[in-house]
Amino acid sequence: MAGYRTYPAGDVERLREVLAYRRLGLGLREVAELVGDPSTHAVTHLRRLRGLLLERRDRADAMVAAIDRELEARAKGLKVTPEEQLEMLGARLYDAIGGAYTATRRTEPRIAAQIWDALGDARTVLNVGASTGSYEPADRDVTAVEPSAVMRGQRPPGSAPCVAATAENLPFADHSFDVAMAVSTVHHWGNPIAGLREMRRVARRVVVLTFDTDEPGWQDRFWLTRDYLPEFAAVLADFPSLAGMADAIGARAEPVPIPWDCADGLFEAYWRRPAAYLEDHVRRAMSVWTRVGPEAEQRAVRGLGDDLGFGRWAERNSDLADLDAADLGLRLLIA
Repeated sequence: MAGYRTYPAGDVERLREVLAYRRLGLGLREVAELVGDPSTHAVTHLRRLRGLLLERRDRADAMVAAIDRELEARAKGLKVTPEEQLEMLGARLYDAIGGAYTATRRTEPRIAAQIWDALGDARTVLNVGASTGSYEPADRDVTAVEPSAVMRGQRPPGSAPCVAATAENLPFADHSFDVAMAVSTVHHWGNPIAGLREMRRVARRVVVLTFDTDEPGWQDRFWLTRDYLPEFAAVLADFPSLAGMADAIGARAEPVPIPWDCADGLFEAYWRRPAAYLEDHVRRAMSVWTRVGPEAEQRAVRGLGDDLGFGRWAERNSDLADLDAADLGLRLLIA
């Protein structure tokens, strides 16, 4: 047509990708890295865009639902908690706790050794729900997936390239990787089984560090949830069973003991160092406390502090003093 410039199909496709990523809020540098990757095909970009759009839709739906709940509560004259207000803003859990994450969350070498041994001879690794990059093996070709911009922004210089996507919609072709791994993240996914099946789709093997809620009385394995935080059981009430997760990917399960001096400040890390749970900066890097709310947190901290001060904790848990590691429900699924 006269007066119009014609563009090659490849340029139009590239322009569409740039504009779509920008509309989703990605920065120019991140867009340039995504679009400029010569190994990424149009189908991969479409999968990634679809996943990001679905995530945005889900967040919008959740925000609308939270607004409706707050409107109903205010109409009844009920008090709205800070956590409910954060939910109304559509804040992601990791966006809420992410600022404190790097202070205490890091690779624990003994847990890492078990995870990396499970990776076997894999050369290409996809780390799903990668957070700030803990447990990514330095001797493999790693690609990370992390939906939280806060977490992506805290990944150290030189770490593996990180894609903004969700576990349930991985923007990769079938069998793109030797192995897909996920470490202490499945319980944050909107649909854990769907995410695990996606990992199985894009990789020949799967390695997942997760939590076992199958064993009767599982919440009593750890003194913190048994004696001070019974609300923890409700946090995982809708979490799939370990057997269900294993079946979804054809995996076997291995126990993962937590060393008494665990370097990674995960929720159970301080099982022999109880005073650590009194420290606010330690708790802020654990999603559990955000999930149970401030009233339960304050009550648990107050009760633990009193028991430590009067020697009741030491008396009640004297059997832990000589243990070098404890089985508190962490499991490694290997498929």
